[in-house]
Amino acid sequence: MEPIEKQLGKRIRRFRETQKLSQEELAHRASVHRTYLGGIERGERNPSLKNLAAIASALNVRLADLVDINVK
Repeated sequence: MEPIEKQLGKRIRRFRETQKLSQEELAHRASVHRTYLGGIERGERNPSLKNLAAIASALNVRLADLVDINVK
């Protein structure tokens, strides 16, 4: 099974691309740095709950939907 960080990053990227947002635009809306967001999307960063909530809000999705991933 893929690491949880990778799964989360892929979900965030999918939501972002569906809305046709650049990483820079999403990072601006979420008040995080673009390189930090890129690290999250690549599964290299472990974002805080506060940052996940900001990203979910910037994407206009529920936090629960953003983190709906398979964990075993």
